Amino acid sequence: MQKAQLQLSQVGISFPTAKGDFVALQNVNLDIAQGEFVSLIGHSGCGKSTVLNIVAGLLQASTGGVILNNKEVNEPGPERAVVFQNHSLLPWLTVYQNVELAVKQVFRGKKSKSEMRDWILHNLALVQMTHALDKRPSEISGGMKQRVGIARALAMQPQVLLMDEPFGALDALTRAHLQDSVMDIQAKLNNTVIMITHDVDEAVLLSDRIVMMTNGPAATIGEILHIDLPRPRERLALSDDARYNHYRHQVLSFLYEKQRKIEPLHTQTKAAKPAIVTVEAKSA
Repeated sequence: MQKAQLQLSQVGISFPTAKGDFVALQNVNLDIAQGEFVSLIGHSGCGKSTVLNIVAGLLQASTGGVILNNKEVNEPGPERAVVFQNHSLLPWLTVYQNVELAVKQVFRGKKSKSEMRDWILHNLALVQMTHALDKRPSEISGGMKQRVGIARALAMQPQVLLMDEPFGALDALTRAHLQDSVMDIQAKLNNTVIMITHDVDEAVLLSDRIVMMTNGPAATIGEILHIDLPRPRERLALSDDARYNHYRHQVLSFLYEKQRKIEPLHTQTKAAKPAIVTVEAKSA
């Protein structure tokens, strides 16, 4: 692997409780190269979101640290843009204005008004949302809102794009379209992406490496799986690919054999809904 752009070294974090410190993460070591797509996967409580928030500068590690391009990460910055599961668009602003807000924050004094407008339109075009410039979030679908959220993050021209279950709240078809869009965008921009997911198929389809986390407390990296599949990737072709299914089996084996987690069953009442069993790891 080429020289690391992002380095997590001996990262750990603990939180004070009435019974003493709760160790959420310990000894997380990970080097990520520029242009790599890395997915974090694991059961509830394995610290996926905690790792992402430490890289984003939203949380401070108790031990170890994060280095991005030879500089320590200790606070949020535009070089690390986050796309959350909830699009977080401001409802009173239009699609254009939501992206403009981020662009002004990063490029005020560096780009002219016309240059900023061109840059906003460029990023909306990347996610195929130029047709909805003047619409407000209430006037567009959930998938479109998430596209705008991705455009807003990309418009900050980040060195690292952090995605926290960005497609988790979407229907299957919309999710597939957005996965394809993200693959296309990353191929064009060659940006570094770290994504949290609970979907095994999504992780294998999108990733160069899948980082599998052990169960908490004191969660850490259990295994790292390299996905040696050529790009561009076509989901229909991969469904019959022996390598794809082998990688998928390895992730499932880690989650449901090596890191099997038994969730407590609550007594079902008349008003309770029946449990639905899936082949996805629960989100952090």
